[in-house]
Amino acid sequence: MLKLPIGIQDFKKLREEGFLYVDKTHLIHQLLESGQYYFLSRPRRFGKSLLMSTLRELFLGNQSLFEGLWISEQYDWTQTHPVIHLSFNDLDYKTRGLAVVLEERIHSIGEDFGIEVGGQSVKERFRDLLHQLGEKKAVLLIDEYDKPIIDFIDQPDIAHQNKEVLRSFYSVIKDADPYLQFVFITGISKFSKVSIFSDLNNLLDITIDPNYGAIGGYTQEELETYFEDRIDKLATQLSISQADLLTQIRDWYNGYSWTGPDRMYNPFSILNFFSKGTFQNFWFSTGKPTFLIKVLQKGWYFQLDELDVGNTQLDFFDIENPDYRSLLFQTGYLTIKSQVAYNIYELGYPNKEVKDSLLQYLIGAYTHRGRGDAAPMVLKLTKAINKQDIPLFISILNSLYASIPEKIFRQKSEAAYHSVLYTSLSLMGFYIDSEVAVGEGYVDAVVKTETVIYVMEFKVGHPAEVAIEQIRAKAYAEPYRHDVRAIRLIGISFGKETKGVQEWKDKAL
Repeated sequence: MLKLPIGIQDFKKLREEGFLYVDKTHLIHQLLESGQYYFLSRPRRFGKSLLMSTLRELFLGNQSLFEGLWISEQYDWTQTHPVIHLSFNDLDYKTRGLAVVLEERIHSIGEDFGIEVGGQSVKERFRDLLHQLGEKKAVLLIDEYDKPIIDFIDQPDIAHQNKEVLRSFYSVIKDADPYLQFVFITGISKFSKVSIFSDLNNLLDITIDPNYGAIGGYTQEELETYFEDRIDKLATQLSISQADLLTQIRDWYNGYSWTGPDRMYNPFSILNFFSKGTFQNFWFSTGKPTFLIKVLQKGWYFQLDELDVGNTQLDFFDIENPDYRSLLFQTGYLTIKSQVAYNIYELGYPNKEVKDSLLQYLIGAYTHRGRGDAAPMVLKLTKAINKQDIPLFISILNSLYASIPEKIFRQKSEAAYHSVLYTSLSLMGFYIDSEVAVGEGYVDAVVKTETVIYVMEFKVGHPAEVAIEQIRAKAYAEPYRHDVRAIRLIGISFGKETKGVQEWKDKAL
Protein backbone atom coordinates (compact mmCIF):
# COMPACT_ATOMS: atom_id res chain seq x y z
CA MET A 1 0.00 0.00 0.00
CA LEU A 2 1.59 3.27 -1.16
CA LYS A 3 2.04 6.05 1.39
CA LEU A 4 -0.45 8.90 1.44
CA PRO A 5 1.14 12.19 0.25
CA ILE A 6 -0.49 14.48 2.82
CA GLY A 7 0.98 17.95 2.41
CA ILE A 8 3.55 16.80 -0.20
CA GLN A 9 3.54 19.02 -3.28
CA ASP A 10 6.94 18.00 -4.70
CA PHE A 11 6.43 15.55 -7.58
CA LYS A 12 10.00 14.29 -7.44
CA LYS A 13 9.82 13.49 -3.73
CA LEU A 14 6.42 11.90 -4.16
CA ARG A 15 7.65 9.56 -6.91
CA GLU A 16 11.05 8.71 -5.46
CA GLU A 17 9.84 7.99 -1.93
CA GLY A 18 6.90 5.71 -2.74
CA PHE A 19 3.91 8.00 -2.26
CA LEU A 20 0.58 7.60 -4.03
CA TYR A 21 0.18 9.67 -7.20
CA VAL A 22 -3.16 9.97 -8.98
CA ASP A 23 -2.11 10.13 -12.63
CA LYS A 24 -3.11 13.41 -14.27
CA THR A 25 -0.48 13.27 -17.02
CA HIS A 26 -3.02 12.65 -19.80
CA LEU A 27 -4.45 16.10 -19.05
CA ILE A 28 -0.96 17.60 -18.90
CA HIS A 29 -0.20 16.13 -22.32
CA GLN A 30 -3.44 17.65 -23.60
CA LEU A 31 -2.28 21.04 -22.33
CA LEU A 32 1.04 20.75 -24.13
CA GLU A 33 -0.60 19.72 -27.38
CA SER A 34 -3.29 22.43 -27.29
CA GLY A 35 -1.55 25.66 -26.38
CA GLN A 36 1.32 27.60 -24.83
CA TYR A 37 -0.04 30.14 -22.30
CA TYR A 38 -2.41 29.03 -19.53
CA PHE A 39 -4.11 30.33 -16.42
CA LEU A 40 -5.86 28.15 -13.81
CA SER A 41 -7.78 29.21 -10.73
CA ARG A 42 -8.57 26.64 -8.04
CA PRO A 43 -9.23 26.82 -4.27
CA ARG A 44 -6.45 26.07 -1.83
CA ARG A 45 -5.40 22.44 -1.33
CA PHE A 46 -6.61 21.38 -4.77
CA GLY A 47 -3.33 20.19 -6.26
CA LYS A 48 -2.15 23.35 -8.02
CA SER A 49 1.35 23.22 -6.58
CA LEU A 50 1.75 19.51 -7.34
CA LEU A 51 0.65 20.17 -10.91
CA MET A 52 3.33 22.86 -11.27
CA SER A 53 5.98 20.59 -9.79
CA THR A 54 4.96 17.84 -12.22
CA LEU A 55 5.28 20.23 -15.18
CA ARG A 56 8.70 21.28 -13.93
CA GLU A 57 10.05 17.73 -13.88
CA LEU A 58 8.50 17.00 -17.27
CA PHE A 59 10.19 19.95 -19.00
CA LEU A 60 13.49 19.15 -17.27
CA GLY A 61 13.29 15.75 -18.94
CA ASN A 62 13.36 13.62 -15.77
CA GLN A 63 11.90 10.61 -17.53
CA SER A 64 12.51 8.10 -14.74
CA LEU A 65 10.02 9.93 -12.50
CA PHE A 66 7.24 9.27 -15.01
CA GLU A 67 7.73 5.54 -15.49
CA GLY A 68 4.38 3.78 -15.43
CA LEU A 69 2.40 6.99 -15.93
CA TRP A 70 0.25 7.71 -18.98
CA ILE A 71 2.62 10.28 -20.46
CA SER A 72 5.76 8.16 -20.27
CA GLU A 73 5.30 6.77 -23.80
CA GLN A 74 3.75 9.92 -25.29
CA TYR A 75 6.31 12.63 -24.56
CA ASP A 76 9.47 13.51 -26.48
CA TRP A 77 12.05 13.24 -23.69
CA THR A 78 14.86 14.59 -25.88
CA GLN A 79 13.31 18.06 -25.70
CA THR A 80 14.36 19.80 -22.46
CA HIS A 81 14.03 23.44 -21.46
CA PRO A 82 15.24 25.66 -18.62
CA VAL A 83 12.43 26.02 -16.09
CA ILE A 84 11.69 29.15 -14.08
CA HIS A 85 9.50 27.90 -11.24
CA LEU A 86 8.33 30.75 -9.04
CA SER A 87 5.99 30.13 -6.10
CA PHE A 88 4.83 33.17 -4.18
CA ASN A 89 4.07 30.88 -1.28
CA ASP A 90 7.84 30.64 -0.72
CA LEU A 91 8.55 34.39 -0.61
CA ASP A 92 8.81 36.32 2.66
CA TYR A 93 7.06 39.44 1.37
CA LYS A 94 4.99 39.96 4.52
CA THR A 95 7.96 41.13 6.56
CA ARG A 96 10.41 42.33 3.91
CA GLY A 97 8.22 43.74 1.15
CA LEU A 98 7.23 42.23 -2.18
CA ALA A 99 9.57 44.18 -4.49
CA VAL A 100 12.64 43.36 -2.38
CA VAL A 101 12.07 39.61 -2.12
CA LEU A 102 10.99 39.34 -5.75
CA GLU A 103 14.20 40.99 -6.96
CA GLU A 104 16.20 38.64 -4.74
CA ARG A 105 14.34 35.62 -6.09
CA ILE A 106 15.01 36.62 -9.71
CA HIS A 107 18.69 37.07 -8.87
CA SER A 108 18.75 33.65 -7.19
CA ILE A 109 17.13 31.98 -10.23
CA GLY A 110 19.75 33.62 -12.44
CA GLU A 111 22.53 32.22 -10.24
CA ASP A 112 21.03 28.73 -10.59
CA PHE A 113 21.51 29.05 -14.35
CA GLY A 114 24.94 30.72 -14.08
CA ILE A 115 23.53 34.06 -15.21
CA GLU A 116 24.27 37.52 -13.84
CA VAL A 117 20.91 39.26 -13.99
CA GLY A 118 21.03 43.00 -14.69
CA GLY A 119 18.54 45.81 -14.26
CA GLN A 120 17.42 48.45 -11.75
CA SER A 121 13.90 47.18 -11.06
CA VAL A 122 11.89 43.98 -10.74
CA LYS A 123 10.61 44.45 -14.28
CA GLU A 124 14.06 45.02 -15.79
CA ARG A 125 15.62 42.09 -13.93
CA PHE A 126 12.83 39.71 -14.95
CA ARG A 127 13.08 40.80 -18.59
CA ASP A 128 16.85 40.32 -18.59
CA LEU A 129 16.51 36.84 -17.07
CA LEU A 130 14.07 35.74 -19.79
CA HIS A 131 16.20 37.22 -22.56
CA GLN A 132 19.36 35.51 -21.38
CA LEU A 133 17.59 32.16 -21.19
CA GLY A 134 15.85 32.77 -24.50
CA GLU A 135 18.18 30.73 -26.69
CA LYS A 136 16.86 27.50 -25.13
CA LYS A 137 13.30 28.87 -24.74
CA ALA A 138 12.41 28.85 -21.07
CA VAL A 139 9.36 27.40 -19.37
CA LEU A 140 7.71 29.81 -16.91
CA LEU A 141 5.67 28.34 -14.04
CA ILE A 142 4.15 30.81 -11.58
CA ASP A 143 2.27 29.33 -8.61
CA GLU A 144 -0.03 31.29 -6.26
CA TYR A 145 0.34 34.39 -8.44
CA ASP A 146 -2.18 36.33 -6.32
CA LYS A 147 -0.99 35.43 -2.82
CA PRO A 148 0.65 38.82 -2.12
CA ILE A 149 -2.77 40.40 -2.70
CA ILE A 150 -4.94 37.74 -1.04
CA ASP A 151 -2.85 37.89 2.14
CA PHE A 152 -3.57 41.63 2.46
CA ILE A 153 -7.17 41.64 1.23
CA ASP A 154 -8.30 43.31 4.47
CA GLN A 155 -5.52 45.90 4.13
CA PRO A 156 -6.38 47.53 0.77
CA ASP A 157 -3.43 49.94 0.72
CA ILE A 158 -0.85 47.17 0.90
CA ALA A 159 -2.90 45.00 -1.47
CA HIS A 160 -2.86 47.79 -4.06
CA GLN A 161 0.89 48.35 -3.64
CA ASN A 162 1.53 44.65 -4.22
CA LYS A 163 -0.83 44.64 -7.18
CA GLU A 164 1.18 47.37 -8.86
CA VAL A 165 4.45 45.48 -8.28
CA LEU A 166 2.89 42.36 -9.80
CA ARG A 167 1.39 44.28 -12.72
CA SER A 168 4.85 45.56 -13.63
CA PHE A 169 6.36 42.10 -13.17
CA TYR A 170 3.78 40.25 -15.30
CA SER A 171 3.84 42.89 -18.05
CA VAL A 172 7.20 41.45 -19.17
CA ILE A 173 5.69 38.11 -20.20
CA LYS A 174 3.84 39.12 -23.38
CA ASP A 175 6.83 40.80 -25.02
CA ALA A 176 8.98 37.82 -24.06
CA ASP A 177 7.06 35.44 -26.31
CA PRO A 178 10.09 34.66 -28.56
CA TYR A 179 11.98 33.47 -25.48
CA LEU A 180 9.28 31.29 -23.92
CA GLN A 181 8.27 27.71 -24.68
CA PHE A 182 5.40 27.38 -22.21
CA VAL A 183 3.72 29.50 -19.52
CA PHE A 184 1.41 28.28 -16.76
CA ILE A 185 0.08 30.53 -13.99
CA THR A 186 -2.10 29.42 -11.07
CA GLY A 187 -3.86 31.12 -8.20
CA ILE A 188 -7.00 31.17 -6.10
CA SER A 189 -8.63 34.40 -7.18
CA LYS A 190 -9.40 35.85 -10.57
CA PHE A 191 -9.86 39.45 -9.50
CA SER A 192 -6.31 40.27 -10.53
CA LYS A 193 -6.57 38.54 -13.88
CA VAL A 194 -8.28 41.52 -15.46
CA SER A 195 -5.99 44.24 -14.16
CA ILE A 196 -2.64 42.50 -13.63
CA PHE A 197 -2.71 40.47 -16.83
CA SER A 198 -4.48 43.09 -18.95
CA ASP A 199 -1.70 43.09 -21.55
CA LEU A 200 -1.36 39.33 -21.58
CA ASN A 201 -4.34 38.66 -23.86
CA ASN A 202 -2.93 35.35 -25.11
CA LEU A 203 -3.33 33.77 -21.68
CA LEU A 204 -5.92 30.96 -21.96
CA ASP A 205 -8.08 30.65 -18.85
CA ILE A 206 -8.95 26.98 -18.28
CA THR A 207 -10.66 27.49 -14.90
CA ILE A 208 -14.17 26.81 -16.22
CA ASP A 209 -13.28 24.50 -19.08
CA PRO A 210 -14.93 21.07 -19.29
CA ASN A 211 -11.75 19.66 -20.85
CA TYR A 212 -9.77 20.41 -17.68
CA GLY A 213 -12.36 20.14 -14.92
CA ALA A 214 -10.53 17.10 -13.50
CA ILE A 215 -7.01 18.54 -13.59
CA GLY A 216 -7.15 19.09 -9.82
CA GLY A 217 -8.95 16.95 -7.28
CA TYR A 218 -10.10 13.35 -7.68
CA THR A 219 -12.92 11.95 -9.81
CA GLN A 220 -15.18 9.16 -8.56
CA GLU A 221 -13.34 6.70 -10.80
CA GLU A 222 -9.96 7.83 -9.46
CA LEU A 223 -11.18 7.51 -5.87
CA GLU A 224 -12.40 3.95 -6.37
CA THR A 225 -9.31 2.93 -8.38
CA TYR A 226 -6.42 4.47 -6.43
CA PHE A 227 -7.95 3.99 -2.98
CA GLU A 228 -9.58 0.61 -3.55
CA ASP A 229 -7.54 -1.22 -0.90
CA ARG A 230 -8.16 1.50 1.68
CA ILE A 231 -11.89 1.58 0.94
CA ASP A 232 -12.08 -2.18 1.46
CA LYS A 233 -10.07 -2.02 4.69
CA LEU A 234 -12.03 0.88 6.17
CA ALA A 235 -15.42 -0.61 5.28
CA THR A 236 -14.41 -3.77 7.17
CA GLN A 237 -13.26 -1.74 10.18
CA LEU A 238 -16.53 0.23 10.26
CA SER A 239 -18.65 -2.88 9.66
CA ILE A 240 -20.48 -1.34 6.71
CA SER A 241 -20.65 -2.20 3.04
CA GLN A 242 -18.31 -0.56 0.55
CA ALA A 243 -21.35 0.98 -1.16
CA ASP A 244 -22.49 2.63 2.09
CA LEU A 245 -18.97 3.88 2.81
CA LEU A 246 -18.66 5.36 -0.69
CA THR A 247 -22.01 7.12 -0.24
CA GLN A 248 -20.82 8.72 3.00
CA ILE A 249 -17.50 9.77 1.45
CA ARG A 250 -19.38 11.29 -1.47
CA ASP A 251 -21.70 13.26 0.82
CA TRP A 252 -18.81 14.60 2.87
CA TYR A 253 -16.13 15.41 0.31
CA ASN A 254 -17.45 15.22 -3.28
CA GLY A 255 -19.38 17.86 -5.18
CA TYR A 256 -16.90 20.37 -6.63
CA SER A 257 -17.48 21.27 -10.26
CA TRP A 258 -15.89 23.54 -12.85
CA THR A 259 -18.34 22.43 -15.57
CA GLY A 260 -16.45 19.23 -16.37
CA PRO A 261 -18.25 15.87 -16.71
CA ASP A 262 -17.16 14.79 -13.21
CA ARG A 263 -17.86 16.16 -9.77
CA MET A 264 -14.58 16.31 -7.92
CA TYR A 265 -13.34 15.30 -4.49
CA ASN A 266 -11.13 17.60 -2.48
CA PRO A 267 -7.76 15.74 -2.47
CA PHE A 268 -6.60 17.09 0.90
CA SER A 269 -9.77 15.90 2.62
CA ILE A 270 -9.65 12.48 0.96
CA LEU A 271 -6.01 11.87 1.91
CA ASN A 272 -6.65 12.89 5.50
CA PHE A 273 -9.84 10.86 5.68
CA PHE A 274 -8.07 7.64 4.68
CA SER A 275 -5.20 8.47 7.02
CA LYS A 276 -7.43 8.99 10.08
CA GLY A 277 -10.39 6.79 9.16
CA THR A 278 -12.95 9.28 10.48
CA PHE A 279 -15.18 11.92 8.89
CA GLN A 280 -13.94 15.38 9.85
CA ASN A 281 -13.77 18.87 8.37
CA PHE A 282 -10.20 18.50 7.08
CA TRP A 283 -10.07 21.07 4.26
CA PHE A 284 -12.11 23.71 6.03
CA SER A 285 -9.94 23.58 9.14
CA THR A 286 -6.78 24.51 7.19
CA GLY A 287 -7.92 28.07 6.57
CA LYS A 288 -10.04 30.48 8.59
CA PRO A 289 -12.44 32.41 6.31
CA THR A 290 -12.21 35.58 8.40
CA PHE A 291 -12.41 38.07 5.53
CA LEU A 292 -15.15 36.06 3.83
CA ILE A 293 -17.26 36.04 6.99
CA LYS A 294 -16.82 39.81 7.26
CA VAL A 295 -18.13 40.27 3.71
CA LEU A 296 -21.13 38.00 4.35
CA GLN A 297 -21.85 39.63 7.70
CA LYS A 298 -21.67 43.13 6.22
CA GLY A 299 -24.36 42.28 3.67
CA TRP A 300 -26.30 39.92 5.95
CA TYR A 301 -26.06 37.19 3.34
CA PHE A 302 -27.19 33.88 4.74
CA GLN A 303 -28.95 31.88 2.03
CA LEU A 304 -26.00 30.62 0.01
CA ASP A 305 -27.60 27.75 -1.88
CA GLU A 306 -29.16 28.16 -5.33
CA LEU A 307 -27.40 31.44 -6.12
CA ASP A 308 -27.51 32.48 -9.77
CA VAL A 309 -24.45 34.31 -11.03
CA GLY A 310 -23.19 35.47 -14.42
CA ASN A 311 -19.88 34.22 -15.76
CA THR A 312 -18.41 37.73 -15.68
CA GLN A 313 -18.94 37.83 -11.91
CA LEU A 314 -17.11 34.53 -11.52
CA ASP A 315 -14.19 35.99 -13.47
CA PHE A 316 -13.80 39.22 -11.51
CA PHE A 317 -13.09 40.24 -7.95
CA ASP A 318 -12.68 43.81 -6.73
CA ILE A 319 -10.48 44.53 -3.71
CA GLU A 320 -12.62 47.41 -2.41
CA ASN A 321 -16.04 45.96 -3.14
CA PRO A 322 -15.89 42.16 -3.44
CA ASP A 323 -18.94 40.34 -4.75
CA TYR A 324 -19.70 37.68 -2.16
CA ARG A 325 -20.73 35.13 -4.79
CA SER A 326 -17.49 35.29 -6.77
CA LEU A 327 -15.53 35.31 -3.50
CA LEU A 328 -17.30 32.18 -2.26
CA PHE A 329 -16.80 30.41 -5.59
CA GLN A 330 -13.15 31.25 -6.08
CA THR A 331 -12.22 30.26 -2.55
CA GLY A 332 -14.07 26.93 -2.78
CA TYR A 333 -16.94 27.50 -0.35
CA LEU A 334 -19.46 27.35 -3.19
CA THR A 335 -19.26 25.46 -6.46
CA ILE A 336 -21.12 25.27 -9.76
CA LYS A 337 -24.24 23.14 -9.35
CA SER A 338 -25.61 23.64 -12.85
CA GLN A 339 -25.50 25.89 -15.90
CA VAL A 340 -28.80 27.76 -15.93
CA ALA A 341 -28.25 29.50 -19.25
CA TYR A 342 -25.43 30.16 -21.69
CA ASN A 343 -23.61 32.53 -19.35
CA ILE A 344 -25.40 31.99 -16.01
CA TYR A 345 -24.49 29.39 -13.39
CA GLU A 346 -26.19 28.22 -10.22
CA LEU A 347 -23.88 28.07 -7.20
CA GLY A 348 -24.30 26.01 -4.04
CA TYR A 349 -22.45 24.22 -1.27
CA PRO A 350 -20.25 21.44 -2.68
CA ASN A 351 -20.67 18.99 0.22
CA LYS A 352 -21.39 18.37 3.90
CA GLU A 353 -17.88 19.30 5.05
CA VAL A 354 -18.07 22.81 3.63
CA LYS A 355 -21.74 23.46 4.37
CA ASP A 356 -21.63 22.45 8.04
CA SER A 357 -18.39 24.28 8.74
CA LEU A 358 -19.35 27.52 7.01
CA LEU A 359 -22.77 27.59 8.68
CA GLN A 360 -21.10 27.21 12.07
CA TYR A 361 -18.94 30.24 11.33
CA LEU A 362 -21.94 32.19 10.06
CA ILE A 363 -24.19 31.57 13.02
CA GLY A 364 -21.32 32.47 15.33
CA ALA A 365 -20.85 35.72 13.40
CA TYR A 366 -24.55 36.64 13.22
CA THR A 367 -25.18 35.99 16.90
CA HIS A 368 -21.80 37.51 17.87
CA ARG A 369 -20.79 34.32 19.62
CA GLY A 370 -17.83 32.08 18.95
CA ARG A 371 -18.75 29.25 16.60
CA GLY A 372 -17.92 26.85 19.42
CA ASP A 373 -20.54 28.57 21.61
CA ALA A 374 -23.24 28.63 18.94
CA ALA A 375 -22.96 24.99 17.86
CA PRO A 376 -24.18 23.46 21.18
CA MET A 377 -27.23 25.71 21.11
CA VAL A 378 -28.03 24.58 17.58
CA LEU A 379 -27.83 20.98 18.83
CA LYS A 380 -30.41 21.88 21.48
CA LEU A 381 -32.62 23.36 18.75
CA THR A 382 -32.34 20.06 16.88
CA LYS A 383 -33.45 18.05 19.87
CA ALA A 384 -36.35 20.41 20.54
CA ILE A 385 -37.74 20.27 17.03
CA ASN A 386 -37.27 16.49 16.84
CA LYS A 387 -39.35 16.18 20.01
CA GLN A 388 -41.88 18.64 18.55
CA ASP A 389 -41.27 20.82 21.60
CA ILE A 390 -41.96 24.19 20.01
CA PRO A 391 -41.89 26.19 23.30
CA LEU A 392 -38.36 24.90 23.95
CA PHE A 393 -37.40 25.63 20.35
CA ILE A 394 -38.56 29.25 20.72
CA SER A 395 -36.79 29.62 24.07
CA ILE A 396 -33.43 28.48 22.67
CA LEU A 397 -33.90 30.65 19.59
CA ASN A 398 -34.46 33.67 21.81
CA SER A 399 -31.21 33.00 23.65
CA LEU A 400 -29.38 33.15 20.31
CA TYR A 401 -30.98 36.49 19.45
CA ALA A 402 -30.14 37.84 22.90
CA SER A 403 -26.42 38.01 22.10
CA ILE A 404 -26.86 40.28 19.06
CA PRO A 405 -25.60 43.77 19.97
CA GLU A 406 -28.41 46.26 20.40
CA LYS A 407 -27.03 48.71 17.80
CA ILE A 408 -26.86 46.04 15.11
CA PHE A 409 -30.32 44.78 15.97
CA ARG A 410 -31.79 48.27 15.62
CA GLN A 411 -30.22 48.69 12.17
CA LYS A 412 -30.96 45.24 10.75
CA SER A 413 -33.71 43.66 12.84
CA GLU A 414 -35.45 41.74 10.04
CA ALA A 415 -32.17 40.58 8.47
CA ALA A 416 -30.87 39.57 11.91
CA TYR A 417 -33.93 37.44 12.60
CA HIS A 418 -33.87 35.69 9.26
CA SER A 419 -30.11 35.09 9.15
CA VAL A 420 -29.93 33.46 12.59
CA LEU A 421 -33.05 31.36 12.07
CA TYR A 422 -32.10 30.16 8.59
CA THR A 423 -28.49 29.30 9.42
CA SER A 424 -29.61 27.53 12.59
CA LEU A 425 -32.19 25.41 10.79
CA SER A 426 -29.75 24.62 7.96
CA LEU A 427 -27.03 23.60 10.42
CA MET A 428 -29.47 21.34 12.25
CA GLY A 429 -29.26 19.02 9.27
CA PHE A 430 -32.93 19.05 8.38
CA TYR A 431 -34.13 19.47 4.86
CA ILE A 432 -34.94 23.18 4.77
CA ASP A 433 -36.22 25.43 2.03
CA SER A 434 -36.27 29.18 2.49
CA GLU A 435 -38.70 31.48 0.65
CA VAL A 436 -40.21 28.50 -1.20
CA ALA A 437 -42.52 29.29 -4.12
CA VAL A 438 -45.76 27.45 -3.27
CA GLY A 439 -49.45 28.21 -3.63
CA GLU A 440 -49.92 31.92 -4.26
CA GLY A 441 -46.62 33.21 -2.93
CA TYR A 442 -43.42 32.45 -1.06
CA VAL A 443 -43.43 30.72 2.31
CA ASP A 444 -40.56 31.77 4.57
CA ALA A 445 -39.37 28.26 5.46
CA VAL A 446 -40.30 24.62 5.13
CA VAL A 447 -38.49 22.29 7.56
CA LYS A 448 -38.78 18.54 7.09
CA THR A 449 -37.91 15.99 9.79
CA GLU A 450 -38.54 12.26 9.65
CA THR A 451 -41.99 12.62 11.21
CA VAL A 452 -43.13 16.22 10.72
CA ILE A 453 -43.17 18.92 8.06
CA TYR A 454 -43.13 22.42 9.54
CA VAL A 455 -44.44 25.21 7.33
CA MET A 456 -43.16 28.45 8.84
CA GLU A 457 -44.03 32.08 8.27
CA PHE A 458 -42.29 34.96 10.07
CA LYS A 459 -43.58 38.44 10.79
CA VAL A 460 -41.84 41.44 12.32
CA GLY A 461 -44.18 43.65 14.33
CA HIS A 462 -47.36 41.76 13.36
CA PRO A 463 -49.31 39.14 15.31
CA ALA A 464 -48.43 35.48 14.88
CA GLU A 465 -52.02 34.73 13.91
CA VAL A 466 -51.49 36.88 10.81
CA ALA A 467 -48.65 34.56 9.80
CA ILE A 468 -50.84 31.48 10.30
CA GLU A 469 -53.67 33.01 8.28
CA GLN A 470 -51.26 33.84 5.46
CA ILE A 471 -50.09 30.20 5.33
CA ARG A 472 -53.71 29.09 5.03
CA ALA A 473 -54.91 31.81 2.66
CA LYS A 474 -52.08 31.29 0.22
CA ALA A 475 -52.08 27.48 0.46
CA TYR A 476 -48.43 27.25 1.49
CA ALA A 477 -48.96 23.76 2.96
CA GLU A 478 -50.93 22.37 0.03
CA PRO A 479 -47.95 20.67 -1.76
CA TYR A 480 -47.33 18.56 1.37
CA ARG A 481 -50.94 17.55 2.15
CA HIS A 482 -50.50 14.00 0.81
CA ASP A 483 -47.23 13.38 2.66
CA VAL A 484 -47.45 10.67 5.33
CA ARG A 485 -45.79 12.97 7.85
CA ALA A 486 -47.75 15.28 10.12
CA ILE A 487 -47.95 18.91 8.98
CA ARG A 488 -47.71 21.76 11.44
CA LEU A 489 -48.11 25.44 10.70
CA ILE A 490 -45.81 27.72 12.68
CA GLY A 491 -46.40 31.45 12.81
CA ILE A 492 -43.68 33.48 14.52
CA SER A 493 -43.91 37.17 15.37
CA PHE A 494 -40.62 38.94 16.03
CA GLY A 495 -40.41 42.18 17.97
CA LYS A 496 -39.39 45.47 16.37
CA GLU A 497 -38.23 47.19 19.52
CA THR A 498 -37.11 44.26 21.65
CA LYS A 499 -35.02 41.32 20.45
CA GLY A 500 -36.60 37.93 20.06
CA VAL A 501 -39.89 36.17 19.51
CA GLN A 502 -42.81 38.19 20.85
CA GLU A 503 -45.50 35.66 20.00
CA TRP A 504 -45.88 32.37 18.20
CA LYS A 505 -48.69 30.08 17.07
CA ASP A 506 -48.57 26.36 16.34
CA LYS A 507 -51.45 24.80 14.40
CA ALA A 508 -51.95 21.33 12.94
CA LEU A 509 -53.04 21.28 9.33
